[in-house]
Amino acid sequence: MKPFNIFPYDSNINFMRLRWMSLAVAGLIMFVGIGAVVYNCFSSGRFDTSNAFNFALDFTGGVAAELRYDKPADIDRIRNNLEAAGLDGAQVQTLGASNQVLVRLKSAPGAAKLDVEKTVGRLVAASLLPDNPSKLMRSDSVGAQVGGELAAKAGWALVFVVFGFLIYISFRFEWKFAVAAIITTLHDVITVAGWFALTRHEFDLTVLAGILSVMGYSINDTIVVFDRVRENFRGMRAPPAEVLNRSINQTLSRTVITSFVAFLTVFALYLYGGGSLQGMAESQMIGIVIGTLSSIFVACPLLTFWFLKVSKQDLMPKAKDVEALARRP
Repeated sequence: MKPFNIFPYDSNINFMRLRWMSLAVAGLIMFVGIGAVVYNCFSSGRFDTSNAFNFALDFTGGVAAELRYDKPADIDRIRNNLEAAGLDGAQVQTLGASNQVLVRLKSAPGAAKLDVEKTVGRLVAASLLPDNPSKLMRSDSVGAQVGGELAAKAGWALVFVVFGFLIYISFRFEWKFAVAAIITTLHDVITVAGWFALTRHEFDLTVLAGILSVMGYSINDTIVVFDRVRENFRGMRAPPAEVLNRSINQTLSRTVITSFVAFLTVFALYLYGGGSLQGMAESQMIGIVIGTLSSIFVACPLLTFWFLKVSKQDLMPKAKDVEALARRP
């Protein structure tokens, strides 16, 4: 695989020299993301978590209507007509056949109860194309309680994933590596969530799925680097900072190539996946970029500070491997 290396295998870029700056920038990014969420919660004059993000219908409640057109429907044109009629934030997508369309509209802010019949009537009138008549097949109201349950389950999923990562990495490597990997992963998740809080882009279930997938991608990239760190600690006679630096350089081409291919895939989804998948693709694109940078500039530098400072003794092999280690140059 060496011919495919972007960076020479024996490159010696001194990433550890920048560890203070890289960790400071990472901390600043996290601070901005958390600050955006907190600011949004107090934007109404009182603490309200429903304002933390621009929550979509999945979390706020609203109405969903299924329309059937005589001919294949133009989704973009329907969405533009809905926005022109004052129904901003409507989610429009096809249902199997190209002439079957599902339109989801969240309830108006401050509304105590959604007037389903009135909303559906406006929706159908606004989305009716002169050259392509539509028929309302069904309409259903979606309660905000469903969104609350989904948000709670997502929170529990985040907790279980974090503890699962912590247990696995502690067993596979060492507890210092586990803590560093969890901090790095949380940094990536907070950064992606902070982006949506800062830009007020719509936050729906697909975005939530994208953020959870960012956790998996980030931890995978970090473990690849940590695995090389462990091998080099056992095979090199050098200070920890040099071992960490060499490990990053040796995995740099793999990290960049893998991230670039993954980014191209998600970018294609962002361009051609339609409006219903743009949020998920956006969260994954940001997550891939941030996850790549954090595996290089955050994960290993964390292993050089305070109680996370790693040494050769932390990665000494089992007793049966000590003799083999002693014979190495």
